[in-house]
Amino acid sequence: MAKKRNTVRRRLLAALLLVVLVGAGAGWWTSRTWMPDRTRYPVQGVWLSDDDGSVDWRFLRAAGADFAYLTASEGAGTRDSVYAAGVEAARLRGLQVGPVHVYDLCAPADAQAANFVTVVPRDPELLPPAIALDIDSRTCPEPPGEAQMQSELTTFLNQVEKHAEKPAILMVSRGLEKQYHLAAMIDRNLWVSQDFIEPGYAGRPWVMWTATKRLRLHGASGPLRWVVVQP
Repeated sequence: MAKKRNTVRRRLLAALLLVVLVGAGAGWWTSRTWMPDRTRYPVQGVWLSDDDGSVDWRFLRAAGADFAYLTASEGAGTRDSVYAAGVEAARLRGLQVGPVHVYDLCAPADAQAANFVTVVPRDPELLPPAIALDIDSRTCPEPPGEAQMQSELTTFLNQVEKHAEKPAILMVSRGLEKQYHLAAMIDRNLWVSQDFIEPGYAGRPWVMWTATKRLRLHGASGPLRWVVVQP
C-alpha cells in the first residue's frame, strides 16, 4: 500500500512539474512577442541605439513601427556612430524619427548639450528630443543633490531646446523620479518605462511609454524597446 501511495505521489509531482514548465515556457514566449493593443495605442514605435545591433527597417515597419527614437549622444563625450545612418534608413521606410540623449547626472550640462548638438543637426522634421534620465552608479557614483541636479538639467534643456526649436521629452526612470521628483518640478512631457503594465510612478499623465524591453522581431538581432504614444 505504501509503495502504491509513493508511486501516486511521484506521478502527481511529475504532472505538477510539467504544468509549471509549460506555464513558464508560455510566459517566456509571451514576454518575447507581446505588444500593446493597437486599438488602444494606435501610434507605436521603437527606441534604438547602436548597442541593439543591426535592424532591418522593412520588418520594423511591417511589425507596426510608426516612429523610431535613436540614441544620438550620451553624457559629455559619447556619440552614437550609426545615428545619422539610422535617421536616413528609418525615413526611407516612412518612419518619423527623433533623437535621444542619455543624460549623465555627473557631467556638466554645457558639455552634454554641446555633445548633443554636434551629433543632431537642426531639423524641423525631427520629433522632439528625448532626454533619458536614470541613476547609473557606473557613470555617476555620487549623484548630485536635488537642487543642483534640477539646475544643471534646466541649463541643458534650455540649450538643447533652443537648438531643436521644440520642447524636450523627459524619459524618467522609476528610481530617478523617486529621488528627484522631476515630474512635479519640471514642466515637460513625460516618457515612462515598465514592462507590460502601465506605470503610475510619475504621478501625472505621461505621453510616451516603453511598454516592453524584451520584444523579439524578425529583422532585429536582439530584444527591442517597444514604445507607445498616449492617444
